[in-house]
Amino acid sequence: MALDLVQVPCITTNFDHNNKHILHGHGDSNSSAQKQIRTRRRSTLKELFERDSNSNNNPSSPNSLDNSMAVSSSETILMKKIDICKVLYNDHNTAKSSQDDDDGREFKIKTLLEILEFVKLAKHYKQLPHSIVKELFAMISVNIFRDFDSESKKLRVININPPELYQALDVHEDENIMLDPSWPHLQVVYDILLNLLASSQMDPKSLARGSCLDKPFILGLLDLFESEDPREREVLKAIVHRIYEKFTFFRCFMRRAFNNVLFRFIFETEKHSGIAEILEVLGSIIHGFAVPLREEHKLFLRRVLMPLHKPKCLNAYHPQLQYCVSQFVHKDSKLASVVIRGLMSYWPLTNCQKEMLFLGELEEVLEAMEEPEFKKFAVPLSRQLSRSLNSSHSQVAERALYIWHNERFVDLVSRHMEQIVPAVVSGVEKNLREHWSKSIQEETLYVKKKLEELDPQLFDECMRQFEEEESKAQHVRRKRELIWKQLESMAARAAPDQPIYKTSGYQSSSMSIKVVQTPLNVVY
Repeated sequence: MALDLVQVPCITTNFDHNNKHILHGHGDSNSSAQKQIRTRRRSTLKELFERDSNSNNNPSSPNSLDNSMAVSSSETILMKKIDICKVLYNDHNTAKSSQDDDDGREFKIKTLLEILEFVKLAKHYKQLPHSIVKELFAMISVNIFRDFDSESKKLRVININPPELYQALDVHEDENIMLDPSWPHLQVVYDILLNLLASSQMDPKSLARGSCLDKPFILGLLDLFESEDPREREVLKAIVHRIYEKFTFFRCFMRRAFNNVLFRFIFETEKHSGIAEILEVLGSIIHGFAVPLREEHKLFLRRVLMPLHKPKCLNAYHPQLQYCVSQFVHKDSKLASVVIRGLMSYWPLTNCQKEMLFLGELEEVLEAMEEPEFKKFAVPLSRQLSRSLNSSHSQVAERALYIWHNERFVDLVSRHMEQIVPAVVSGVEKNLREHWSKSIQEETLYVKKKLEELDPQLFDECMRQFEEEESKAQHVRRKRELIWKQLESMAARAAPDQPIYKTSGYQSSSMSIKVVQTPLNVVY
């Protein structure tokens, strides 16, 4: 909505509902006034900006005085429009809002769009006065910085039906997403901020010195990643990345701020909506790290990225986390040992979905791993893979067996057969004898043949040792069962009238251990 110069006296921080017929052209009693307004030349901010540019290019033109007066008027109008946009409306409870609030909300959005158009034009041609820039940042702060503890309860749960929106927001069709009702005007505010940051006329140091874009402002932007609206988090990614790229003197501070946000998520709350988006920004930052890596960056991998594997909601941000970790390994292959040690420390015991994610990440690290680093973890890795392929969850077992199709992994295994084969043979044989899935047994047979081809003599020796250990274990089990039967018969002879209880589950030689008991006379 373009605002006429004649409308300026009516502008206040509150929408003037009484003058609505003048501003919007309604009412029969003022038809003559409306005709005068329509015939009078409309001077929008865009037009005044063009006059300003012409006056700068042609200062000796006869209309230069009029243009200079128009420029001062444009700044006045812009400042008043910025004040209008500082007014906040309750978008979360529109049912109880009055007609004045609805009109004011609509008028605010149109005013924001006009300011956005002005900023887009100004970013290529002229430098805005510092007073206007400061007011723009103040208006942006008033609109975007808010308390999510109270706002999150008011967000609407919306099922998005069109598939295009699911793809645009990168969400699954079965998920319910939270959309902020105030997004129509927030989106325009974020666009204004993006265009200000993209302006070639803006000096980063002057913005920082003028308290426009300072450290509190950056911390506020990072806190906004907790928004449950995915559209807002997507825009924040672009804004934060642009700030990191352009404001080089804030880079160290921003990395520490990222660390604090992630530390709070890992060790305190384990609840955050924007971890995936934060890791996307960090992934592009890590991609630009110079080689050799500084010690600060290595500590970030060890103390921040690896503990991020611990939370239960890992699947919400694992692709982004895996990309960040792989960037470190590709830049310095020696860091693969740090990654392997971290994965082994946080390896899930009961969460099958997390275990599948760990196995996928482990395979990617192994592809970039050098032989000296692999030698350090050959035995623990082999034991862990053996436990995973023995999993009763068929997808976990299949994912662990699939690693043996990786040529790089097989090449590393072939150089350390003496360490790996003894740890793997037992798991392979147990799968072939006991696993319930026929497809898993077929894949296990492939792994067995592969090991036998790599070193037949070593494999036969390991099989012989496995058979000996199995026979010893069976002998121990039979001996234990015989002892329990003798104890039961002795108890029956000592007290024939008393029911004899048979321990179920694990049988211990210590009679003082309390176990679940069932009578012997129960038919199983």
